[in-house]
Amino acid sequence: MELLKGESASMSGQLGLDPSVEAVYRSMLARPDDSLAEMAERLGTTVEDVRRALDALTELTLVRNSPEDSPQARAVSPLLAMQILLARQEAEVAAQRQRLETTRAAAAELIADYAHLQDVTPGLGLQYVEGVESIRDHLEMFNSQVEEEFLTFAPGGPQTPANMKASKPLNLRLLERGVQMRTVYVDSIRRDAPTVDHARWLEEHGASIRTVPSLPNRMIIFDRRLALVAAQADDTGAGAYIVSGPGLLTMLISLFEYVWAEACPLGKAHQPTESGLTRAQQETLRLMAQGRTDESIANSLGVSVRTARRLTNSVITSLDARSRFQAGVHAVQRGHLPQAVQ
Repeated sequence: MELLKGESASMSGQLGLDPSVEAVYRSMLARPDDSLAEMAERLGTTVEDVRRALDALTELTLVRNSPEDSPQARAVSPLLAMQILLARQEAEVAAQRQRLETTRAAAAELIADYAHLQDVTPGLGLQYVEGVESIRDHLEMFNSQVEEEFLTFAPGGPQTPANMKASKPLNLRLLERGVQMRTVYVDSIRRDAPTVDHARWLEEHGASIRTVPSLPNRMIIFDRRLALVAAQADDTGAGAYIVSGPGLLTMLISLFEYVWAEACPLGKAHQPTESGLTRAQQETLRLMAQGRTDESIANSLGVSVRTARRLTNSVITSLDARSRFQAGVHAVQRGHLPQAVQ
């Protein structure tokens, strides 16, 4: 279906609706007395397409029957339409966050369940490699084989100069081969100039970089056919799992995509949270609600234990609380915690 011609066409797509559905809604606002045939002619489409769009608008409660005896449907006012559509989108965002938390928890639990496995487990597609040298050997081999996509979780906060120097030639070879590289760091790198410079260098050469308040573990996914996951989140050099089983791999890819969708591009400023807390405070609150220690929070945020303690204290103070428990109670009462935590 063609979009509404003239003034409406330039605005199409801004309401979060299918363009053809939005075009019918705008046409009904502009010419409420048009028949279906007249509307179809104005939009350059068929009466059947207009009817389908009206069905969609009715389901969204954006059109209603006329209060008179006439069977003609009427579009609701733009003000009411915006309230309806915004409420719908807010519900979708909340549902996506819920799915993200569920996927994160499931991934962590699955990896923990198989932490005792050694070597290759038949049928599972899970292989354990021990020690930093073995991890580097496998990483170099996988890097040489990747053809299309390289996805990375890079927790731990600011990167060391040695690691950044060593990774540059490897990353450059991938990018020059046309490999799409997407990396998620933790927000704490934004305060470290050398790491930010390194991330910007990656972007200049074609990579995409985003950050989130915390990451569950170090992970690299190669062409969506293999993944390398650290066996221990707090000691990424101790060992790693090579995941090739379709079931586990699909879950890890989904986890990456959910985190990527929530992450903030490196060159974009953080949006304020609804709670009034900073992103770091909001994430600290979520981790506190899970019963995490300051050391564990520091590891997830990629900051020092001292910084993590300062964050937990600032959260407690912001919530007018005297303890972690009381902060949790106040957070729930004020709706600051995700539904999955409450």
